[in-house]
Amino acid sequence: MMYVTRRECFNAAHRVYNPKWSDKKNNEVFGACANPNWHGHNYELFVTVKGNMNKDTGFVVDLRALSVLIKKQIIDKVDHKNFNLDVPFLKGQMSSTENIIVAFWEQLEKPIAKLGCKLHSIKLQETENNVAEYFGGK
Repeated sequence: MMYVTRRECFNAAHRVYNPKWSDKKNNEVFGACANPNWHGHNYELFVTVKGNMNKDTGFVVDLRALSVLIKKQIIDKVDHKNFNLDVPFLKGQMSSTENIIVAFWEQLEKPIAKLGCKLHSIKLQETENNVAEYFGGK
């Protein structure tokens, strides 16, 4: 079994807050991330797939095809967008990094399987200090 990772980058804005809470409680729990005027990040997305190498190509997956798929399923829908307002597959969810990567998994798992490999993990780096990684299964 071989693991291959593709990195893609995008920019997006969001507000992390619980609409059931007061502004005061949101600020206490989420700090600057609860800013009602939003804030943004330069995200790095790492998508790792696993599978067996094709004997003819030496590839687990054609990385160009994987890149096109990630761009179509994720990047084109989130780049320079507001997660809270502009991304249909995140509608109604708190836009924490953890929720975002679970939603990304749901967008990627089946299309990646059509490339002949399996989605292994998704890592989303929100800042140089904050990273979340997901291996599927809720």
